[in-house]
Amino acid sequence: MTHPRTFPLAAPSGAPRQPARPRVVPSAFLPLLLGFAASPAGAQTTDTSCYVTGGGTLEICRGSEAEGVFFAPPACESASGVQVIRTTPSTGPLQAVYQAETPLIAKKSRRGAADGACAPRRATDPLDGGSVRSGAMPEQLATTMPPAQGRLWEMAREVARSQEGAGAQERGRRRGRRRAEPAPAPAPEPAGEGIAARHPMTVAGRAWGGDAYSYVFFLAAVPTEAGNRHALLQARTLDFASFDIRGRTEAGTVWTPFGGDRPEARSRRGRSRTPEAPSPSAVLDETGAALIGNCAGQGFDRTDLVGAISVVDQVYHYYYTDVLPSDCNEPAANRRMGLYLRTSRDLTADRVWSPARTVAEPLPAQSLVRVAKARDMDRWVAAYRCNRPANTMDGPVADICVQYTADLAPGSLAGLTWFSEPQAIMRSTAYLGLRSGGDGSGRFGRGQHFWMTDRYGNLATPTNYRAKAGFLTWLDRLAPGPGGANASSVFGRPVYWATWSVRPVAAK
Repeated sequence: MTHPRTFPLAAPSGAPRQPARPRVVPSAFLPLLLGFAASPAGAQTTDTSCYVTGGGTLEICRGSEAEGVFFAPPACESASGVQVIRTTPSTGPLQAVYQAETPLIAKKSRRGAADGACAPRRATDPLDGGSVRSGAMPEQLATTMPPAQGRLWEMAREVARSQEGAGAQERGRRRGRRRAEPAPAPAPEPAGEGIAARHPMTVAGRAWGGDAYSYVFFLAAVPTEAGNRHALLQARTLDFASFDIRGRTEAGTVWTPFGGDRPEARSRRGRSRTPEAPSPSAVLDETGAALIGNCAGQGFDRTDLVGAISVVDQVYHYYYTDVLPSDCNEPAANRRMGLYLRTSRDLTADRVWSPARTVAEPLPAQSLVRVAKARDMDRWVAAYRCNRPANTMDGPVADICVQYTADLAPGSLAGLTWFSEPQAIMRSTAYLGLRSGGDGSGRFGRGQHFWMTDRYGNLATPTNYRAKAGFLTWLDRLAPGPGGANASSVFGRPVYWATWSVRPVAAK
């Protein structure tokens, strides 16, 4: 039987560790660091800045971790949900995969000249970003965004209407004849709320079964009778530079190269199936139903189907949040969320994911939760959007909370105390105490977080921070820009990074 945490081509979890080396930080990054961890693992402490987690066996202490600026985008660029992935066992190279702004390639004047102007987009504008970017970097530069390029974008006009129910099929050939949609163009501009490739989640394929691909699951908004809903789409890549998009025909699953002229569709086995590329289609579950969000919605903060994918025991665990079906008719600010789990043994199957299993409910509106297997431990780690227990004179102080479970049973997540009452305020004592972003107190907002993983979606850390438990990225998108609070824009907002440490609770 395969060890639950060991996979072929990956370092065994029981392998001896190298002694921890002193951190070496390039001098260029020293101005970005705000602090360093000082307490040895397992040390007894009465520090009130620590909180207990992991079923009472672990503790995390605040305020002594390294932080810095991960990416300061140019004035017309944006970044959020940055996942850093170690693509090979042990050390590097690393890939950063994230959501970015919609490329300007579609914006041309009637005369054909490119329009280089940067149209302002406020932090509350739903068209915050519409592409997936990726870029490679060496392990030593893990705290700096690598040079990246747009890989996937503007998928929604290519996605035919999702049909609800078992055996739903998208029919791309009809999209040009629908009165409600404009005729497709080779390079369409953004149209409507939520249109584009968003919230990428990356994980390797079944390397133990000979699959050399990595897979990026991402979201696009598709129109339904009730309004736009998030749909889960899938892409694959061998090098994070060129991608194939998953589609369906009556003959089954096909993979279509993205961005080519009249690309040739290919079957799961790589053979040519049809001379005309099919439209991308929503991923199916085992019942044949498309994976789409429970409710229609609007706006930047939608987190339906947003989460992370982690492999344990050669099983893919897709944890994500979605609005509770009973709250679909409530105002967006009042819609409670649930944490859900779907599993899979083969990401290339015609029907990829199991039916949804409810893990925890209710969670506050607009909750964003990432779950992965902990580094070097048989536990789940959950990182989620939260507020600190006490307000400042300006209101709640935003932070990111991190908790560990007692074991790897999915149900152990349900036993966590996510928030204090009343939950709608999102207060929790399990916050990291992040210092970067906003005015230093974090009162403007810390969100769109992700972290560093190995290729199987399990937590990893850069070599320079091998003693740490995790490496987190996040965005402060609401902090005022040079023009004041009303000029806050999604463009040019810094993405930050931080580490955290966890240690056993010392015997008293």
